[in-house]
Amino acid sequence: MIQRSIPITFQHRVAFTHGAFDTKNHTLRDLVADACDLGGQSKVLVLLDSGVAESNPKLAEQISQYFAVHSDTLNLVTAPMIVTGGEPSKNQWSLVEKIWQAIEYHKVCRHSYIVAIGGGAFLDLAGFGAATAHRGIRLIRMPTTTLSQGDGGVGVKNGVNYFGKKNWVGTFSVPFAIVNDLDFITSLPERACRDGIIEAIKVSLIRDRDFYRYLHSNGEALGRLEKHPLETTIRRSAENHVDHIASSGDPFEYGSARPLDFGHWAAHKLEQISDFSVSHGEAVAIGMALDLLYSVEIDLLDRTVADETLELITTVGFDLWSDFLDAEESGHHVVLAGLEEFREHLGGELTITLIRNIGDKLEVHEMDEDAILRALDELRRRYAPSSSPAQIN
Repeated sequence: MIQRSIPITFQHRVAFTHGAFDTKNHTLRDLVADACDLGGQSKVLVLLDSGVAESNPKLAEQISQYFAVHSDTLNLVTAPMIVTGGEPSKNQWSLVEKIWQAIEYHKVCRHSYIVAIGGGAFLDLAGFGAATAHRGIRLIRMPTTTLSQGDGGVGVKNGVNYFGKKNWVGTFSVPFAIVNDLDFITSLPERACRDGIIEAIKVSLIRDRDFYRYLHSNGEALGRLEKHPLETTIRRSAENHVDHIASSGDPFEYGSARPLDFGHWAAHKLEQISDFSVSHGEAVAIGMALDLLYSVEIDLLDRTVADETLELITTVGFDLWSDFLDAEESGHHVVLAGLEEFREHLGGELTITLIRNIGDKLEVHEMDEDAILRALDELRRRYAPSSSPAQIN
């Protein structure tokens, strides 16, 4: 047997700015110029989320103008290519092929760049297209939602849904850079703007007690979506997520532990059950609430800590119940199937992250179904406006 170590170092760049496509803003231009050893132009294909294009009708023109002004460095191979965004886009394999076709037609190579501008689901789709064409084209992500700027958009995962399962097809691929333009937040609907706050609460619970205290102190302001605390929350959430990826020793998740997915085993299943009418942030809020109450049930977490956290989640604007949680199939709660799907997705033993205290996480490898159901009952009693179990035929 021949065995050698292959040392590989990745640079994980995250830039924050306002007005990224103001021609006087050199953030994007300089990222590309600094990586070009020989100088000259680099080909760039811009992929634009259709929802973002609709909310920002002048954006495509601004992008074209920006590239025209900086044509010494940036060669925009075609006008920004508008591609369907949102979670349903990840169910359309034809959109991956559409991205591949554009890459081939414009002869975009491994030394070229794809700039993907959109929400988290769109970045998953575009990132998968970029990572699989020519075995990987340099990707610059420009997340446009609070959820993607503070969490998914600064990560190293991408993928699309398959077999009715979220992110079943995908790759791990460190993007060339992430550019978080905080101006995009101003055009978000309130519901989408709120979603990123829950992932900030999540990451504070598993690794940053000081950040949690900041969120708790600013809960009411965050509930009102005030600009300064919201931007601070996004920045600190992104920093925590990137620090975890860079320092965990397992950035590509070869092991079974995924602490950044605290609350997600139920959340992912809830999204599926609801046909994604429950947003990712809303589902994570409920999934976290369920795991917090479960932790109280098994005497892992003090009830006062759980209650304080549940109050924070509701203060920033999340409901903690969905009638889809009561969906049953053959007499069993469908949401419980999320545990096995989570284990299968990890590819190993079941590993669920819980917390013992703020900033103190614990991985467990089994879950007590009776305790989950008791936690679900408590969640229903405390937060359900009415009980109307959903049925799945």
